[in-house]
Amino acid sequence: MEQQMSFTDAEYGNRRRKTRRDEFLEMMEKVVPWEEWTEIIRPYYPRGERGRPPVGAERMLRMYLLQDWFNLSDEGVEDAIYDSYAFRNFMGINFLSSQAPDATTLCKFRELLNKNGITKKFQGSVNEFLERHGKIMRGGSIVDATIIDAATSTKNADGARDAEMHQVKKGEQWYFGERLHIGTDAGTGYIHSMEVTAANVGERDIVPKLVREDDEVVYGDAGYCGIEKREEIENDPHLSKIDWRINQKKPYRKNKWVKGEGTRWHAHFNYQKSRIRAKVEYAFLVIKRIFGYNKVRYRGLEKNRTHAYMLCASANLYMLARSGFVGAN
Repeated sequence: MEQQMSFTDAEYGNRRRKTRRDEFLEMMEKVVPWEEWTEIIRPYYPRGERGRPPVGAERMLRMYLLQDWFNLSDEGVEDAIYDSYAFRNFMGINFLSSQAPDATTLCKFRELLNKNGITKKFQGSVNEFLERHGKIMRGGSIVDATIIDAATSTKNADGARDAEMHQVKKGEQWYFGERLHIGTDAGTGYIHSMEVTAANVGERDIVPKLVREDDEVVYGDAGYCGIEKREEIENDPHLSKIDWRINQKKPYRKNKWVKGEGTRWHAHFNYQKSRIRAKVEYAFLVIKRIFGYNKVRYRGLEKNRTHAYMLCASANLYMLARSGFVGAN
């Protein structure tokens, strides 16, 4: 978004170094397909035939992305735009001629995205772009899941926790929240499929939704052991032919002192699988560490699924930018 340079822009341009926030936003500015995403939103966006003219769709999209990327509330991202030059510059706002959209406007925009499944279309458009530019290798996938915590407090109007979230025991610890399942390309690590469920839904139950039609090999951690023996897998013409390369549980887990040739070969095979499977962990790192998605933001799975689609699309664009690719438009 082009804007006329002000004295503040000239002064800020003479700074000695760029902050990491500046570098991140400049990088994402180059890879986000602004025109394509704006056209996806346009059929559902208010035309301004009555009342006050609406804020531009692209500007609202930029504000929504800032909220997701920096894990901010509606009021928090509004304040940050007024407080941060980097945010204001990314939004294309000059306070001499315009102001930042308020928190209520952002809330309504997010409801529009959620109601019409627009963030899922964003994810699809990014995957199509990666396909066109040869960034997806096909033939193999990596599946994995992670638990996203939800608030356990009952200090609210209903006096209860979120009914759509559930608790699950992992290891010796209990968790309450949702489970984010993703499927990534085994060659490049880009996310090609995603699903959000309650935390108590098993990882293996969602695998059929994460595997592509042309996949011949699927990698997974020990949580997917025995998946090839499940009824829905054996009865499916495609899934039954897949080579399931799953990390097996260590035979010496309970007794650390068991050694021998068999255990060394077992560890070697697991290591070779893990070298491929590790790519999915980087996708989770971007979503949970770079974008700060460690706790759910909304009540109910539908809104959080909308949020997760946007984060997965953004994670693919972030990994694309880090690879050195420039010019998503």
